[in-house]
Amino acid sequence: MENNLQVLYDDFGRFHNYLRISITEHCNLRCTYCMPEDGISLTPKAHLMTADEILIIAQTFVDLGVSKIRLTGGEPLVRKDAKDILLRLGKLGVHLTLTTNGILIPDFIATFHTAGIKSINISIDSLVKEKFNQITRRNYFDAVFDNIELLLQEGFFVKLNVVLIKGFNENEIVDFIALTKDKRIQVRFIEFMPFNGNQWDKSKLVSYSEILETLKVSFNHHEIERLADNPNDTAKNFKIKNHEGSFAIISSVTNPFCSTCNRIRLTADGKLKNCLFSNSETALLETLRAGEPILPLIQQNLLSKKAVRAGMDDDLKFQNPELFSQNRSMIAIGG
Repeated sequence: MENNLQVLYDDFGRFHNYLRISITEHCNLRCTYCMPEDGISLTPKAHLMTADEILIIAQTFVDLGVSKIRLTGGEPLVRKDAKDILLRLGKLGVHLTLTTNGILIPDFIATFHTAGIKSINISIDSLVKEKFNQITRRNYFDAVFDNIELLLQEGFFVKLNVVLIKGFNENEIVDFIALTKDKRIQVRFIEFMPFNGNQWDKSKLVSYSEILETLKVSFNHHEIERLADNPNDTAKNFKIKNHEGSFAIISSVTNPFCSTCNRIRLTADGKLKNCLFSNSETALLETLRAGEPILPLIQQNLLSKKAVRAGMDDDLKFQNPELFSQNRSMIAIGG
């Protein structure tokens, strides 16, 4: 086991103790930055991980040293056996959490508590119902907002994931931060990132520096407190003085955090991605079903990890659609 603990290190000395598992490609929303307008070709069910296979692979990673697991999708809670998966993962002794759009929360409160989940990320990109409906292509705003309140009442720490897109919701930055005044939440502003089919270009980006400049219009500099970041944080953390909650900025585009990355991703069809932006994947599920060991593949995958954003180490490469269009759509990766 001592030798196996080296498996999760890459060539740059980064230890990957955080596993993100997508358990479905299905979603009950159609967010524009996540899913192409015409949808995606869904993987046949027979090629997706079963609950047992998810647990086998997760246990392998826990044995190697993974201490945090996040479930993603698609929308993880639409999977019919999501409760069973959550409860079984909750017994692995890791920090278990998930990212959800919040629509199905009421059906899962008891499961979350039993599984030991303390913190939940909710994706919500506008506080204006019409704009929410526009970006999600669905009409669930009231349900999502009510369910955020329900999570808070139930004692969960709630993080709101907000993808900022210029010309759409950058004028809501201060409104989102106002939610932190009396609520135990963290608002996480995420720079718009390029993926296959999401019509990304840099002109739509609201950058880290632009977010801070926007705040200076509404708050004095001494009111904006820079908080200490935890090891391996993707976010730069702040709060407004005397607010109960906080906010953070995830600057994957303008100020990437690759040097401290500890994340590895498992897609719903059992493929391992060592970077969100990587178009290279390792087929763990296929190997597992063949009765062969997956440990060598995990190590091989991590040793192939690039220093910065799957090799897109400058702005020119990052903006090249021939590179990022070779990656999956966000909904098929799991974020």
